Amino acid sequence: MRKEDFELLTGILRERSGLVLSEDKVYLLESRLTPIARKKGMETLDDLINEVRLRRKEELLSEITEAMTTNESFFFRDNTPFDLFKEDVLPGLLESRANTRRLRIWCAAASTGQEPYSLAIILKEMESQMPGWQIDIVGTDISNQVLDKARAGVYSQFEVQRGLPIKLLMKYFTQAGEMWQISDEIRKMVTYRPFNLLDSFTPLGTFDVIYCRNVLIYFEQATKSKVLDRLRDQLPVDGTLFLGAAETVLGLSEKFKPVSGKRGMYNTSDHALLKAG
Repeated sequence: MRKEDFELLTGILRERSGLVLSEDKVYLLESRLTPIARKKGMETLDDLINEVRLRRKEELLSEITEAMTTNESFFFRDNTPFDLFKEDVLPGLLESRANTRRLRIWCAAASTGQEPYSLAIILKEMESQMPGWQIDIVGTDISNQVLDKARAGVYSQFEVQRGLPIKLLMKYFTQAGEMWQISDEIRKMVTYRPFNLLDSFTPLGTFDVIYCRNVLIYFEQATKSKVLDRLRDQLPVDGTLFLGAAETVLGLSEKFKPVSGKRGMYNTSDHALLKAG
């Protein structure tokens, strides 16, 4: 791929999604965008790039952005963030939210739905401990294509085998041929909506817990800092943020502090001060 073509595509991605690709990711551009070119009846990726350069049609730019921002997901990914939610975060929330009996969780990069559905299953399993509670799980992603799959809640044998215990598979999924359909009771616990992390977070409202895992690694430093600061604005003082194992707030934001011994888990700085006091 020519340097000017690489710069054109990566510039579009940075502007529209915040995604930053280094030059060693040329293969990723070629592997994900070539199918789009073929779908549109073009012979080569160069034809697609020329179309972008000449016309910059919104529909095509959206397809390119979606193709490049679609990330892999699987149930109970890395385990630790889900164990920490169940064992460390949830007990405190059940106590502090006892009057309102409402819990809001945001999965900021929901992809095909495995993360929010994993949280929904945890909460469903603990239903007897929280009678009468209103649970709102919001899953957002920039890609409408992955959100459509998330809403459908249909997964392949390969997908359900990745991280999902057999006991939970049999309890909350129904097999349909070679696919598995998640139960309506779990599916109805999650609301999905398209959302770009470069946009204002205000319309989403506030949340008790935010999962924004394996997203910041694709952003440049300035964008990471802005996203983290705005995530803080969507949390109460005792809110909790979960990031991916390869991500950190250190050197990026003073509004969160890592929780000692809890990998990927962050309290607001205000909460950390209160606990210290």
